[in-house]
Amino acid sequence: MNAIEVKHLTKLYGPARGIEDVSFTVKKGEIMGFLGPNGSGKTTTMRILTGFFPPSSGSARICGSDIIKDSIEARRKIGYLPESVPLYLDMPVFAYLRFFAEIKGITGKQKKTKADEVMQKCGLTDVSHRIIGRLSKGYRQRVGIAQSLLNDPEVLILDEPTIGLDPKQIIEIRNLIKGLGDNRTVILSTHILPEVSMTCDRVIIIHEGRLIAVDTPTNLMNRVLQAPRVMVKAEGPSEKIVSALVSISGVVSVAKNGFDADGVDLYQIETDENAYVINDIARSIYKNSWKLKEIRPVDMTLEEIFIKLVTEEKGR
Repeated sequence: MNAIEVKHLTKLYGPARGIEDVSFTVKKGEIMGFLGPNGSGKTTTMRILTGFFPPSSGSARICGSDIIKDSIEARRKIGYLPESVPLYLDMPVFAYLRFFAEIKGITGKQKKTKADEVMQKCGLTDVSHRIIGRLSKGYRQRVGIAQSLLNDPEVLILDEPTIGLDPKQIIEIRNLIKGLGDNRTVILSTHILPEVSMTCDRVIIIHEGRLIAVDTPTNLMNRVLQAPRVMVKAEGPSEKIVSALVSISGVVSVAKNGFDADGVDLYQIETDENAYVINDIARSIYKNSWKLKEIRPVDMTLEEIFIKLVTEEKGR
């Protein structure tokens, strides 16, 4: 059974469209990236799944529970971190977590046990007696994630969990999220492309309220990559190198693409699909007594994939 099943979800705000005809599934134990620019419909979808408000039409199930017909049971299975983390800044970390544990129906000794458990899991034990308002943004995000884990949710929904963090904090939260995916399903909503490629098993791409792709990062790259690319670092007369490489069978184009930190020229080579030209490129450079420093295939970045898919969608 899938952990999340979404069918034809639509949300209208009067005449304005939030999302339209959104359908996807998320497997148990999967970390799914929900990718799109601000205003694309990510948060609207997250709020429908968490029972914040109902859809205009369509349906969704969380671990078999219908979000409309069995809303309370569906919400029991969810841990949610909204984009604006609901923190009481004047409370110590441990008191805040015990307070939220009680709200979630955890009482008695279990309240302290659960609070201690999520603090350890989220790296908060050393700051458990600190006032939340005096913590760094990274630690506040950890407190928010800890709160979402108190009820041992089967599904964890995180809306922009790394927004506003510095690079070190982003890496820490990213590693935390990857660890949480070991025994629960995670939806990670973000507009930060590296978060998806480094954290998620699959990617949902949404734009202007419509789903435009659901796949693994690798498959998305293969889907939009028209011609394989090869990067070459070589020392020698650049015009002659370009002329020699473009004459190789299977090479579509060669472009000088700046140079590396050591001043070595970089060349980007587009080839015919399924053409394997790396050996021919190396042979040509060595034959002309130029120095080959590096040669490797080049993957599209997730940002390039996103832009290309959005462009294709607009052209339909």
